[in-house]
Amino acid sequence: MAIDDNAAEQAVASMRRWQDAFNSRDPSLQVAEMHFPHHRLAGSVLNTWVTADEWIAGQLAVDHQLRNEGWQYTKIESINAIQGNPEKIHLVIRMSRRDDNDAEYIGFDTLWIFTKVDGRWGAKLRSSYLASSNQLAGTFQDDQNS
Repeated sequence: MAIDDNAAEQAVASMRRWQDAFNSRDPSLQVAEMHFPHHRLAGSVLNTWVTADEWIAGQLAVDHQLRNEGWQYTKIESINAIQGNPEKIHLVIRMSRRDDNDAEYIGFDTLWIFTKVDGRWGAKLRSSYLASSNQLAGTFQDDQNS
């Protein structure tokens, strides 16, 4: 399948804005780059956040877990559009969580699906190979166990 270059550029730009907001721990800017309901396949558990407010409510747990694991920021090591059309793009991304010495303490691969809804690109679904309990913070699985 040929990838629409403009759509891929828009999806990548949205992902980079989302990542900047993640690193600044600004959930309002993150949801500006998402569509709801939003889905995340973490391990074998599919989480769904119906609204932005529901997703934002889980971000305190994410903040806490990130700080506990020594996180300072997450770097996009690579990002590639692998499939897509003018309304949907699949991005394969290699992420690197970094500590205060700028050393990677965990790297992982992830697939993000961006869609164009009402003229705006945003993340609709993601799936990653980030599997430890610290990395699953903010998922319904963790929320039910706390």
